[in-house]
Order: sequence, then C-alpha cells, then structure tokens
Amino acid sequence: MDQLTCKNLKLGYENITLTEDLSFSVERGDYLCIVGENGAGKSTLMRTILRLQKPLAGSIEYNDDLTASKIGYLPQQTVVQKDFPASVFEVVLSGCQNSLGHHLFYNKAARKRAMDNMEKLGLKELAKWCYRDLSGGQQQRVLLARALCATEKMLLLDEPVAGLDPIVTNEMYELIKRLNDEGITVIMISHDIASSVKYAKHILHIGSSFFFGTVEDYKKSEAGSAYIEGGDAG
Repeated sequence: MDQLTCKNLKLGYENITLTEDLSFSVERGDYLCIVGENGAGKSTLMRTILRLQKPLAGSIEYNDDLTASKIGYLPQQTVVQKDFPASVFEVVLSGCQNSLGHHLFYNKAARKRAMDNMEKLGLKELAKWCYRDLSGGQQQRVLLARALCATEKMLLLDEPVAGLDPIVTNEMYELIKRLNDEGITVIMISHDIASSVKYAKHILHIGSSFFFGTVEDYKKSEAGSAYIEGGDAG
C-alpha cells in the first residue's frame, strides 16, 4: 500500500523554482533515499511533505491513516540545537507533543512511549543527562528516539549522519535499517551515495536529472551511474 503519493510537485520560494514535475510514491515499509546536487530542493521536499511549506504546484496524498502530524522528523542540527540545555528524557518526550491534543501536560502513555523508545535505542541510562553534554552520535540517537515518539509509520531523516565519525556513522545506518526492518517507512536525504545504494530499496534523484525507482535500476540509469562514479560508490 502506498503511504505517500506526490504528484507533479513544483517546489521553491516565490519566484525561485528548485524542482518541478516531481512525481513518486512511497509504499509502507519502504526505504527511500533522496539524493542529488546541493540546492536541488531535497530539504524543501521534506518540509513540503511535513506541511511546513506549501508546494508552488502539485499535490501530496497521504494514505494508510498517515498525516503530516504522524510523521517523525529528524532535521539537520544547528549549532544552537546541539547546545540545548534539557535532559535527554525531556528532548525525547517532546516528540509526543502532537499526541497531546487539548491537554497541556504529557500523560503516562506519552512518558512510557518516550522511555520505550529510549530503551530501544540504548539511551535509557542517559535519561537524566543534559543533551548538550552528549557526543554527536548520542545526540543523533536522542533525536531519532524523539522522532519515533511521533510515529509508528514513517520517519523523515535529513542527513542523519552528517558530522559523525565513520564508526558512529555505520552504527547509525544499522540502527535506521533495524527500524526499517521492523516495519517503519524511512525517507532519508543523503549525500553518502555508497550507503544510499547499500541500504535503500528505492532512490529518488533530483537536480539536473531525475530518477525514481529501485536501487538496481538506479545503478543502471544515466543519472545513477554518473552520480555513483562521482561518489566513489561500489
């Protein structure tokens, strides 16, 4: 079943068009990597899916009881966010905000959900730690746990391994793969083409050329073969 269908999207800002005629669908349990040149509109596409930004044209359909508010999102971190003075538990719990409804405080179910996701990602022992005192890899796991609190269906990840060392990067990729194997749909922006073709099931390439399809078909495509060769992917 398709969870998300984008039809003839045109993305950009006012008079600036980043990409157009963008059509693709994402099935339940898929692992889609979005690749392409800088400035092609990859992050803009994610913000549009989350309804944080309107498309200049086209439409997005949500299926499988999925809405923009039921999608977990891990954006690129800013310097200010890395220095956030809150406990690990408080950061993870904030991912339950969309489930509060008209309530002002988090209930027992939300707190249990936060603790369960922290345990799933190996963060339970860090619950009382200050977020800004964590390593880069630990912070990313905290933000991933936060995103999981918002969804059991789909995760949107914008360069989740940026700035991490090779060992932590591999651990993060394996963690994301495990979540995908458990049934969560993953849509990830990545400049790491080697890991994209290793872990993804489908590739969306936007920029000077367009491709949407399986990893194997992407490797054979004109866009894929040139991009993979340039990225030293196997």
